[in-house]
Amino acid sequence: MEQIPRQNLGISAYQWLKRDIIRGVFRPGEKLLMTGLKARYDLGVGPLREALSQLVADRLVVAISQRGYRVAPMSLAELADLYDARAQLEAMMLRLAIERGDDAWEADILACAHTLAKVMEVKSPDELLDIWDARHKAFHTAMVKGCRSPHLLQVRNNLFDQVERYRHLWLRETVFSDAALARKREEHAELVEVSLARDAERATALIHDHLMTPVPVITEVMHRHGLA
Repeated sequence: MEQIPRQNLGISAYQWLKRDIIRGVFRPGEKLLMTGLKARYDLGVGPLREALSQLVADRLVVAISQRGYRVAPMSLAELADLYDARAQLEAMMLRLAIERGDDAWEADILACAHTLAKVMEVKSPDELLDIWDARHKAFHTAMVKGCRSPHLLQVRNNLFDQVERYRHLWLRETVFSDAALARKREEHAELVEVSLARDAERATALIHDHLMTPVPVITEVMHRHGLA
């Protein structure tokens, strides 16, 4: 049987562990014991250490000198800072996209908005969560991709990785609520309309407010689960 290259094992370990941290399988502050990780993922120490080092760089894991690793803590202060930074950055990038975007940018927005609106056709709750989240990310990426700045898009990706644990708390409250999804569809439709009309002032105000709406929901969930 052909062995999986060591590099691929490290990538797989990173993806699996990151997903479990985001999904709350490992709680903030929980120690990540190597014996438990080896058993859970059926991987050796090498790939797991590579994954943990990358997650430290992503600020999802904290390295404890001579004592291993812990899941990074979560806080209301970090929540507020991350969401404010994301909303400010996204508004700036959308303004640039409105200035620089071409017909292909407009078409991509319309296509992503259309597929996002059809997510209710899926079957199970877990499938709904995964598919809606993927299409929601694609929609927002399409909105700002017209800025034509690879460096800004990379900064945005890095910030998105750091906010992901908080986003997941909001996702579980939103995706399973018909009323919440309906509000999001209305907000997305208005964003598309003003962006394609090249109304930069209105679009940037809308995107900022839209991206800040999860904060009160996440705050309440964090209090409920003892994370704040």
